[in-house]
Amino acid sequence: MATFRYTALSDGAPSNGTIEANDRSDALRLLAARGEIVTDLTSVESESKSKNKKKSRSGPSLNKAELAAFVRDLATAIDAGLPLMQALSVMRKQATDKRQAAILAHLVEKVEAGESLWAAAQSWGAPFDDMVVGMMRAADASGRMNEVLMQLADLLDRSVELRREVAGATIYPSMVFALLVASVAVFVTFVVPGLIDPLVGMDGFEIPGPTKLLLAIADFVSNWWLVLTVGTIAAVFGFRTWASVPANRLLMDRLLLQVPLLGKLQRDVAAARFARTLGTLAASGLPILDALRITRGTMGNAALSQAIEATETEVTAGRPIAAPLESSGFFPALLIQVIGLGERTGRLDGMLLHAADAFDRQVGITIKVVTKALPPILLVFMSAIGGFVLAAVLLPMLSLGQSIQ
Repeated sequence: MATFRYTALSDGAPSNGTIEANDRSDALRLLAARGEIVTDLTSVESESKSKNKKKSRSGPSLNKAELAAFVRDLATAIDAGLPLMQALSVMRKQATDKRQAAILAHLVEKVEAGESLWAAAQSWGAPFDDMVVGMMRAADASGRMNEVLMQLADLLDRSVELRREVAGATIYPSMVFALLVASVAVFVTFVVPGLIDPLVGMDGFEIPGPTKLLLAIADFVSNWWLVLTVGTIAAVFGFRTWASVPANRLLMDRLLLQVPLLGKLQRDVAAARFARTLGTLAASGLPILDALRITRGTMGNAALSQAIEATETEVTAGRPIAAPLESSGFFPALLIQVIGLGERTGRLDGMLLHAADAFDRQVGITIKVVTKALPPILLVFMSAIGGFVLAAVLLPMLSLGQSIQ
């Protein structure tokens, strides 16, 4: 028998205590039979181990796509009927990547010593973050290791797809903007002075205002390029230092959510990620507070993470999830309605996963809108700069022709 410490809702009021059970699943069944809605359940032995736990070791890591394939291979092996230990051993023998081989050797060693898969992964560190460890923990507790690991692989694959879609939508505009800046810099620094300098000092010739401004910029860049380079590098490092302060990061992330188009894209991506992660974790049997805590770590935006943290506090006090999320103003109305309906009907996990599919489609639409909107915006911007440079070059020629006449 093991002792579990629980936090639950009983008739809408929070309660807590300890319970003796054979395992985590048995503890959940016993509490449910008493009418308790569990929000947090932790083994007392696990708590003691975690307090005395050493820091995660530092070793090779995997990217998201590699981790997804790794988890899917493990789930497939277990689904084929192999015990966990044998599945890990087979994967280690077949591993061709040195990083995977090292990770698998560590997992085999720990599991062979009696540790659970999630504890072995946690002791390794990256790439096993809170979400991956939490899902593995849920897989171990639910007794549905292959199903939950397959859900985790699907979640990781979708996360990779979203990142690729967003990156694909921004690569072309970024390249165009970089080429624009480079071409204007070369033109202003080298070409324009060679055209204008011979005209300076001619009788009756006056340099037009745009040309003066362009020459001043060219002169400034030529004389102070080293200072500008050092200043730019210092500004980048200074910004990173400033953004590393939690309060500043929160302010910056709030502002990013308000940017037209890009802010909407970020909110849609966050809604899809929130719905899929929370739905998958809830479906795997993880208590809702643990699921919210893990989901909070996957948002990638301090403002959204703060909103979910506030939701955790409200849920701990016995309140529903939907209300604090709605009051934050960051999450779409559809997501709030789905969560509210899911809480009332007791089908929160399934409704969240269905909503995640809808939000994924919305992300695809938003990405297409952003992709189609950015080129015209860049074209207007480039035209404005090109028009100014062209005017600065042609106006002296026109002025020279008038002075000759």
